[in-house]
Amino acid sequence: MKKKNAKLWTVVIATAVSGLTACGIDMPKETKTSFETMTVEKKDITVPLKFSAKLKGQTDVTITPQVSGQLMRIAVVEGQMVNKGQVLFVIDQRNAQLELEASRANLQAALAQENSAKLEYESNKNLFEKGIVSRYMLDNSENSYKQAQASVAQARAQVDRSKVNLGFCTITAPVTGVIGEIPVRTGDQVSPGTQLTMVSGNTSMDAEFSVSEALVEEAVSSGATKEDKARYMAALPPVTFIMKNGTEYPHKGRISSLTGVVDATTGSLGAKASFPNPDGHLFSGVQGTVIMPYSQKDVIVVPQVAVVKLQDKQLVYKVNADSTATAVYVTTQDIGNGQDFMVTSGLNVGDKIVTVGANNVQEGQQVLFPEAPKNEK
Repeated sequence: MKKKNAKLWTVVIATAVSGLTACGIDMPKETKTSFETMTVEKKDITVPLKFSAKLKGQTDVTITPQVSGQLMRIAVVEGQMVNKGQVLFVIDQRNAQLELEASRANLQAALAQENSAKLEYESNKNLFEKGIVSRYMLDNSENSYKQAQASVAQARAQVDRSKVNLGFCTITAPVTGVIGEIPVRTGDQVSPGTQLTMVSGNTSMDAEFSVSEALVEEAVSSGATKEDKARYMAALPPVTFIMKNGTEYPHKGRISSLTGVVDATTGSLGAKASFPNPDGHLFSGVQGTVIMPYSQKDVIVVPQVAVVKLQDKQLVYKVNADSTATAVYVTTQDIGNGQDFMVTSGLNVGDKIVTVGANNVQEGQQVLFPEAPKNEK
């Protein structure tokens, strides 16, 4: 009984299939997975080179006292914007004031001595002309007068030095900028070796970083003279500064300097990029990334989907003449567009590689190409 039912169902299914076919309805066909491929070629691209950088004001000045004494007043606070010539610190002026008064008194005494020596010299000169005194007395009075003149000059210099020392007791900002950390407090004893603060002239900031070896070679090949280097830097494209939080600074910068010495350890050159800072949003010590667009000519570029990562290595699947896939190890560089890699080794122009579906390819697997659909009537 069961055998008869199985035969009956077989006949029914076959009849239904025949009926659907006779009505012109297409039945689903079994298809094999296919892969997309591309032929490797060279082209020109622009790669964003990234360098870790640290900002520094172009006119950062460390403030230290020129005289010793007790710190009587701190006229600014950390982070305050100051103008050139604005008072920052005041050191006890009493000793300096006393020294100035003493030097002025010494000057008056020297002037009096000079006047007496002058009168004696002029008197002896008249007497010598009349034959009353000897040449020895005249020369001796002349020498005394010259010594008195020298004493006056020394006394004047001491007065000027005392005035300078008194002026050093009031410390002013040498540049317009922002006050940095103030490690001292009112009442501290300070001396010429004491760092009081730093004034960062932040109207324009320098991002300091090291450029890659490729740029070193290009800079050297551009010429060794100062004019050659200036032309090379002027031809470099504008650069961008990215904050640590990923925010892009709105103003573009320019490469302003390249050091003349290559670091033997890293094979790199020290560089600076100058950024305008009209709004004061950049500060000395801030770290970030300098991005410089770098033109590359005749390079191999492949889609990122074509590159398969295998632990610490990367490979692509090269399509052979018999449509089988062979794994080829490559080295790549991210070009920053989120879609492609630049291949620096492992592929040649004319090679055909798997793109879409590369993650599913196995070594030696035959790669099928998609066929154009056929319209059945």
